[in-house]
Amino acid sequence: MASRTDTKTRILDAAEKLFAERGFSETSLRLITSKAEVNLASVNYHFGSKKELIRAVLARYLDVFMPSAASEIKRLFKNPELANLNEIFSSLIKPLLELNQVRQGGTTIFLQLLGRGYIESQGHLRWFITTHYGEYLQVFVKAVSASAPHIPPAEMFWRLHFTLGTIVFTMASADALNEIAEADYGEHNDTEAIIRKVIPYMAAGVSVPILGKE
Repeated sequence: MASRTDTKTRILDAAEKLFAERGFSETSLRLITSKAEVNLASVNYHFGSKKELIRAVLARYLDVFMPSAASEIKRLFKNPELANLNEIFSSLIKPLLELNQVRQGGTTIFLQLLGRGYIESQGHLRWFITTHYGEYLQVFVKAVSASAPHIPPAEMFWRLHFTLGTIVFTMASADALNEIAEADYGEHNDTEAIIRKVIPYMAAGVSVPILGKE
């Protein structure tokens, strides 16, 4: 008989895969219990509700990523001359890759889940992230804002969300993009190589002057 811990982990593993593939709204608790081979009472016992389950799935990654990312950014700003947007985004590579130790393919899964949270207007999830990880999130936002002081806060809001969309799409399409790059250009890219390719593009997009305000 499986232990309570094993049951909880099976539920989380099944839920995160379905959430990443189908989205939060389109994934029912019945589908999750079927994949995890548990009953609904087990989900209610360990998580209480679907919203709490969604938060728990993200927390497995955020608990690892957020402190590590904030630490890397703070380390970078010990040398202010190095703290440009390209370096700020690059400093997130190590924390992102560490998520592969949480789960196989964890980096891609995390970004897909994060993207789902915004695409599907999961307000409770944004509340959860800002409430539980706001301190770490502010380290990133302040660093980016300090490196692009010519971009007003409202405009920065949009640009950072465009940036999130770019990285989520890139990682979600990584397998297909890799096949094309290998067939057409003889390139062989791993996850880190793909992330490094997109960083200069994102940094340039965030920092480009607003039209007519150069």
